[in-house]
Amino acid sequence: MSSAREIDIGRYRIEQEPFYAEVRGETTLFTIAALNKMAVMLKGPTGCGKTRFVQHMAYKLGRPLITVACHEDLTASDLVGRYLLQGQETVWMDGPLTIGVKHGAIVYLDEVVEARKDTTVIIHPLSDDRRVLPIEKRGQVIEAADEFMLVISYNPGYQSALKDLKQSTKQRFMAIEFDYPPPEIETVVVEREAGIERELAARLVKLGGKVRNLKHHGLEEGVSTRLLIYAGLLMKQGVPMEVACDAAIARPITDDPDMQRSILELAKAIV
Repeated sequence: MSSAREIDIGRYRIEQEPFYAEVRGETTLFTIAALNKMAVMLKGPTGCGKTRFVQHMAYKLGRPLITVACHEDLTASDLVGRYLLQGQETVWMDGPLTIGVKHGAIVYLDEVVEARKDTTVIIHPLSDDRRVLPIEKRGQVIEAADEFMLVISYNPGYQSALKDLKQSTKQRFMAIEFDYPPPEIETVVVEREAGIERELAARLVKLGGKVRNLKHHGLEEGVSTRLLIYAGLLMKQGVPMEVACDAAIARPITDDPDMQRSILELAKAIV
């Protein structure tokens, strides 16, 4: 039975600085948390910049970033590691969480509430002052490297009583609240990321604001900054405005034909 193979942690490093426009002092909060070995919870709607923010901060702090997209079939072994057969021998393979703990990476569990309850329990001893990861299958307890940082995210607007973080989990984290940026900042983001003129970006952002106002009138979720960027990218490539807004905004956020038509009427009036 062989031990874990060496990991090239360099492949988790971000080489170029990801663009991120700060909204309300979140970079300072995150930096202080990192220096004080605090776990961080990011709360906010889909597509508002949580993942880009973590990428930006990993670059700024010079730490590797390991991202795990959580889902309902995610097991503790998927995070910690497992024994695998290779040829005639059994080899232990570290999971992403174990790699991050050993090598001082930022481990980002995206949409953590989608993971099974028994899976999220394993992060508890990492998210308090113990900073250890028990690996029961190997009879080991690994102390986290000094630069290891645990970051989780979730969208409170999507959670039901069956899919929410327990208080015993939440209260181990410092929380940073995210929302869609103010129009002036969101305009800069859409302009830069879509590569379009400022005026067009501003009109798309205005449309986004109007659509978000429909959230309590039939929409489950407002349009994300990401989708506004997609609309801008389509239009930059010559796709007609109405088609771009239909494909990138109306249809992704609702299946209701009446609501789709309402959004397209807004787009015609604004964009």
